Amino acid sequence: MVQFVCNLTEKALALVNTAVTYSKSRMATFWHYAKVELVPPTPAEIPTAIQSLKKIVKSAQIGSFKQLTVKEALLNGLVATEVWMWFYVGEIIGKRGITGYNV
Repeated sequence: MVQFVCNLTEKALALVNTAVTYSKSRMATFWHYAKVELVPPTPAEIPTAIQSLKKIVKSAQIGSFKQLTVKEALLNGLVATEVWMWFYVGEIIGKRGITGYNV
């Protein structure tokens, strides 16, 4: 029984060491991109975002979206769907449950 516990402890330590070694590089990459991509916009970036929004509205008004390729339209649709889904995930987190919607 003692031998079994010793072997189990050694294997568990080896597994933990392997997991730590594997995750260190992954976490370093994650934190590198998180520091760059997950920051809120700076005040200097807000006018650029407003100009982009105005450009999108103007594009919709004059109908230039009709000149998109199928690939561009598909990518735009996927991005819009992702934003929409994140909105619903935020709603579910905010309500602290998936129930309670009048559908």
